Amino acid sequence: MAIKSLSIRIDEEMLHKLHVVADYEGRSANSQILVLIRDAIEAYEEKHGEIKL
Repeated sequence: MAIKSLSIRIDEEMLHKLHVVADYEGRSANSQILVLIRDAIEAYEEKHGEIKL
């Protein structure tokens, strides 16, 4: 699987809060975002079925 890059715009306060949560969980901000995305996809697929590629 190829690793892709994605840029996002995020306000300073939200970024700071993301870093606090990530630090608490022992993750980098990038890793924390990946966890949140994975959780959102899993929740979607539980409700709507598997997303086909």
